[in-house]
Amino acid sequence: MPSLHTYRSMKGMVCSVDHLASQAGIAVLRAGGSAADAAVAMSAVLAVTTQHMCGMGGDLLALVHHADGSDPDCLNSSGRAGRGADPERLRAAGHTRMPLDEEIQTVTVPGCVDGWLALHERHGRLPLAEVLEPARAYAAEGFPASPHLAATVPRILHVDGADDYRRGPIRPGTIITRPGVARTLAAIADGGRAAFYEGEFGEGLLRVGDGLFSAEDLRRSQADWVEALGLDVWGHRTWTVPPNSQGYLSLAAARIAELAGMSPGDAPEPGTAEWVHLLVEASRLAGHDRPAVLHDAADGCSLLADERLVPRAARIDPDRRGDLPPLAEGGGTIYLCAADGEGQAVSLIQSNARGWGAHIAVPEVGIFLHNRGLGFSLEPGHPAELAPGRRPPHTLSPALVQRTDGSLRAVLGTMGGDTQPQVVLQMLARLLLHDQSAGRIVPAPRWRLGSGGFDTWADGGPGTVAIEDDAPPAWAEGLAARGHVVERDPAWSTDHGHAHLIERGEDGVLAGMHDPRALTGGTATW
Repeated sequence: MPSLHTYRSMKGMVCSVDHLASQAGIAVLRAGGSAADAAVAMSAVLAVTTQHMCGMGGDLLALVHHADGSDPDCLNSSGRAGRGADPERLRAAGHTRMPLDEEIQTVTVPGCVDGWLALHERHGRLPLAEVLEPARAYAAEGFPASPHLAATVPRILHVDGADDYRRGPIRPGTIITRPGVARTLAAIADGGRAAFYEGEFGEGLLRVGDGLFSAEDLRRSQADWVEALGLDVWGHRTWTVPPNSQGYLSLAAARIAELAGMSPGDAPEPGTAEWVHLLVEASRLAGHDRPAVLHDAADGCSLLADERLVPRAARIDPDRRGDLPPLAEGGGTIYLCAADGEGQAVSLIQSNARGWGAHIAVPEVGIFLHNRGLGFSLEPGHPAELAPGRRPPHTLSPALVQRTDGSLRAVLGTMGGDTQPQVVLQMLARLLLHDQSAGRIVPAPRWRLGSGGFDTWADGGPGTVAIEDDAPPAWAEGLAARGHVVERDPAWSTDHGHAHLIERGEDGVLAGMHDPRALTGGTATW
């Protein structure tokens, strides 16, 4: 199994998919900022440099660990459907599922900027303008295009508002400026929320929406502080964001695996067929009914109750792929994490949903809009049916782990659509069952169920398991022997997420690693 250097520090650490963002985050910590300040600074830089994965036109979720070991704060800044959301219109056009792009009905009110402001207001120490300045400077003065960005630009050159990417061929290293984004960041720093949602961006969004959004939709904050969803598993308290997030799947799968006998000191080794089979089966049993039960009014605690998970664990056969029980009635993302020397840590994820989002932009500022509405159902009467004011089921799944005394063990997460809980599960297992270092956990080979997009659980659930080419030989052989249909992906495939992890040891030392799958990712320490 590959192993990379684990970064260590006492005063602060950040990880992200872009070294420019990580450098901004650590600079904010050095200037006296908190982990929350660093997280907002990184998130803002990523909104400039990685528009193909996230941006101010998308959503944001976060968990914040307190130095005193109390339950973490949980921020849900996912946007709601506009007043003009109309499932009948889409059904009349022949849609049975939400369209993925170039359809304004897939756009919900972007929650990212509301999330920045809420996180900074509650947990920040530096002035907002100072936190946003690195992002503004990159947008105004230019940044080098990453290989991922350069490879995806041709997909959106036809979009009204893509002018930032039309100034000659975009290759890795090409300097890109984004003047409209720079202007917008400066406005937010000076005028706060109103300068964004009621300013140039908001006015443009109303025009582009053509009746989908109202001024009242944009005046309503999308950021809510909610109760984090926690579960005791593998000797630790694990936390995520409650529904409408699918984060419960990571926790549920870990508990199912634990109930099936996969416990500390008694778990098979990660290189074995038994290990991968048990985690695959736990994920399948945790998630097979996700389309029926995940919506913005779902009770996360009920989804994690033992009376629900024990029968699922009982269905696991260590020697065979099982049949799933009947259903109940009823990527474009980045992850980052930050920890400071005072004990605060942030697990944050923001997203366009799929790639460049809806392939619709607000032309005046060049900000692309997400297509997070793809999570809605078009089935009449479904609890997640598209409707005004409703939040769609969300793939974003940040995680935070505490020891039994409330001290921080780790913040972790990944991008990857429906694959996110599966990657988080594998990282949790390596961390909590096998005490592996970040330098072993993050680059380790991974598996994923199905296509890895946004339809993993549609049409009866995934029929395949894809494993990276550097996986132990026992994985493919053992899974196939147990009845799984195995597919292969290249080693360090972006289809298996860009995951990051920061662990705080009992001695207070921070240890972390960014994902090499991100190519230009970075861990920065102080």
